[in-house]
Amino acid sequence: MNIGIIGAGSMGSGIAQVAATAGEEVMVFDTNAAAIEKAGASLNKVFTRLVEKQKYTQQEADDILGRISFVDSMELLENSDLVIEAIIENLEIKQTVFSKLETIVSDKCILASNTSSLSIASISSACKHPERVIGIHFFNPAPLMKLVEIIPSITTSHSVTQLSKQTIDSWKKVTALVKDTPGFIVNRVARPFYGEALRIYEEGIADFATIDAAMKEIGGFRMGPFELMDYIGNDVNYTVTETVFTSFYFDPRYKPSFTQKRFSEAGLLGRKTGKGFYEYSENASRPKPSEDEELKRHIFDRILAMLINEAADAVFWQVASAEDIDLAMRFGTNYPKGLLAWCDEIGANKPLSLLENLYQTYGEDRYRPSSLLRKMAKENASFF
Repeated sequence: MNIGIIGAGSMGSGIAQVAATAGEEVMVFDTNAAAIEKAGASLNKVFTRLVEKQKYTQQEADDILGRISFVDSMELLENSDLVIEAIIENLEIKQTVFSKLETIVSDKCILASNTSSLSIASISSACKHPERVIGIHFFNPAPLMKLVEIIPSITTSHSVTQLSKQTIDSWKKVTALVKDTPGFIVNRVARPFYGEALRIYEEGIADFATIDAAMKEIGGFRMGPFELMDYIGNDVNYTVTETVFTSFYFDPRYKPSFTQKRFSEAGLLGRKTGKGFYEYSENASRPKPSEDEELKRHIFDRILAMLINEAADAVFWQVASAEDIDLAMRFGTNYPKGLLAWCDEIGANKPLSLLENLYQTYGEDRYRPSSLLRKMAKENASFF
């Protein structure tokens, strides 16, 4: 299969590595010569390390790199069977690219976007044949993150959806089929992990270190919410939250935090700037979390209840199946368990009761329980 990639940034080159490793012939297009040079050098460096670690022989590495070529003309993608666009998150630019691409490739070529926040229907509206446009959303870094969200729009044909899923499955990725809705699965369901942690901090209930400790020590999460926001970048994380909030017609469940907005405005973006919620200078010391176990349990239970509620609501609105939602949260965010399986383990009544108490305390729609969670609790039912 001939694979075209538009965009030689870290995501584009990462997808190229995945496809070439799976045996595909890959052509990466970018108009920026410096980006092409950087991507080529980066891939060579990656495979040098992989050979040193004995993940591949030198011959295997040379063969994979030999299947990747870089071009500066979109016309050279004409023989592609699948083209994946991985450029800036700007709808107008993506529409322009897809409109031009459609005139270059064959009628059978699948046109895919790696967008994490834009609607596939909007992107495909620029094409004369929107039935062949689909979302194929990888997570960064693409070679390491197993999850790929497959997002057909309301105009995508069934055959394009099936072939896209089969292709990415053959690349040894875990695929989740998702409705074309804001945030898809991961960027929607994960919002409370950040949002409720920020809310708990803003109420003065606990500091960053204690909230992070609660999620890691009790929940088994690899990183706490504030560590993860610093890793992602407060500017990036805030923008995703704001986009989801706006896309859901300002539903208070997704309301952004002024704390994160101010950190972003101040340039305290996290690891990439040396300081965010924590300091990352060479001699920086981490603040110690509270040793109050009851407080940490309360924090964990509150955030988990919000996460489970969001996952249940995604099932209710048929964003994806329960199975795919749990797969997405395990492999797209490295959660220790699928949220719906977690709900089955503790019983739907526990998160429901906590949410009802929060709703009664604050009187905010932010804490409204999903009707499906109510139904599961009432019937003592389970997701699996």
